[in-house]
Amino acid sequence: MSSPNDPTDYGQLAKDGVISSALGSSAAVARALLSPNPVGFIWMVRSAASAAVVAVLVGLAVTDYVSSYPLRLAVAGLAGFAAPEVTNFALSYLNKRFQQKLDEVKPNAKSKPKSKKRR
Repeated sequence: MSSPNDPTDYGQLAKDGVISSALGSSAAVARALLSPNPVGFIWMVRSAASAAVVAVLVGLAVTDYVSSYPLRLAVAGLAGFAAPEVTNFALSYLNKRFQQKLDEVKPNAKSKPKSKKRR
């Protein structure tokens, strides 16, 4: 029988991914529900999805470095807990950069078009 850390044990790898994903997304949803500021449904879905993806990736990354299974799940859950802020920062940074590029390409895009005079 193979050990849980054996990379060929895909069943254990899938189970770890599902548990890490559930921990990360549930942490993000709980945080949104307990927040004093009202948040929208789309924000909650985006936060839960980003937390799930980050938790799975962090859980897979720390497998070789952390030998304790509960500690690996805790690290994945904490990374998922921080994922919404990182996602919001990345989206706002990308939006700002794209807006700068658009302003460079079309500097007069926000001005009103000139109307032609009729004679």
